[in-house]
Amino acid sequence: FMNILFECGTSSISLAILVCPVVYTGYNESLLNLNDIFNKPECKGTLDESVSPPVVRFTFPLNMTSACGSKFVVSRAWMRRIFADFSNIQTVNVSGVVQSHDPTTGVVTYNAELKYFYSCAYPLEYLINNTQVEDPNYVTPLFMPALGLELRTRVYVQVKATNLTAQYHVLMDRCYASISPYPTNSTFYNLFVPCSTDQMTIMYENGDSHHARFSFPVFRFLEQQNQTVSTYHLHCITRLCESSTCGTYKVSDEATTLSSVPIVTKNDNCKYACWLFDH
Repeated sequence: FMNILFECGTSSISLAILVCPVVYTGYNESLLNLNDIFNKPECKGTLDESVSPPVVRFTFPLNMTSACGSKFVVSRAWMRRIFADFSNIQTVNVSGVVQSHDPTTGVVTYNAELKYFYSCAYPLEYLINNTQVEDPNYVTPLFMPALGLELRTRVYVQVKATNLTAQYHVLMDRCYASISPYPTNSTFYNLFVPCSTDQMTIMYENGDSHHARFSFPVFRFLEQQNQTVSTYHLHCITRLCESSTCGTYKVSDEATTLSSVPIVTKNDNCKYACWLFDH
């Protein structure tokens, strides 16, 4: 297993195979193939002698249409810790094999067969911060006035995935505002959670395409009622789900009042609320 190193990147997977054992066995870099693909130059290995010891490198993108024959398998498991907000989490495993091609002609060979396996697991859930816009067409970025946004101003939020195959859709599991930029140990307010949506939050699209959209009116935290402006941060826990299974995760369409204290208030001494968002 020490003869291969691989890097599971966010946009590609890179493999590095020690070339000395390959040559010793009777092969060279041109006789190593990735998942039995021989006719695609982008799937061939290249010899890198700038490092010691020298290696054969393979690099391919994380895209089902151009991943050089890699297998994509989605699994599901119960999670804890940073993914504790999910009842379960989906993981996509990308795997394959680099193996030798024996050029020997005839009935028998004295060359050993080489196989180098790789496997990368990617959780399909993320805790992300969003960019907000101020129009329902999701074109104009939200402008933050010096004195803040006026209460009840509707903010439009979009979570969008790019370079994504049709197999996956974007699904928001939970969006909430917190006073601290780090949501742990901070006062927070749920805009929506699975099977429960704040009555002021409007969900437009979720789990149906490569983007999810909703809007909500600007509010104040009671904890900050004596401050000139109310400052808080928006967070969304988002997953990529297979298009055929997104419906099993969707939140309910029914309007439900949450059990938290009412915080949509207006301070007579301050008519504006200021929002700061993470990037």
